[in-house]
Amino acid sequence: MNAAQPARYVVRIAVRSYEMDVNGHVNHAVYHQYAEHARMEHIRATGLTQHALAEHGLTVVLLSTTVHFRAELRHGEEIDVDSEIAFSDRKPFTMRHRIVRVADGDGAPANHLAAEAECTMGVLDTTTRRLVADPFGRLAAAATTPELLGAGPS
Repeated sequence: MNAAQPARYVVRIAVRSYEMDVNGHVNHAVYHQYAEHARMEHIRATGLTQHALAEHGLTVVLLSTTVHFRAELRHGEEIDVDSEIAFSDRKPFTMRHRIVRVADGDGAPANHLAAEAECTMGVLDTTTRRLVADPFGRLAAAATTPELLGAGPS
């Protein structure tokens, strides 16, 4: 299975007070939400809004996700969450995210890796409720900015 050069996209997020847990740092589940936000913004930037996907009888689904925690985040910090899409010759494709502290509130190191997430995704045909073959081709055909999907499988 070969994969071409992935496409990258970045969103900046401010860590909010209500995302803290009893230990005073970001709750573990929120890291998944940060990755989800970056994923959806990356897909939306290609022109693949829910409406556009529905017009093509498609939707993007999450099949699995794993987060590796590297450093805690606290209220008042800013993070960049990058999103990287990689397609192969299989139906599932991968989106990876790095959550990086870029601005802190209390002297924590900036540009510090806080977490990494890896997600297995699929493109679902909304009529058959099955994953489509050639997810890159199907998404690229529906996208207005397909270059943000990367080069596709090699």
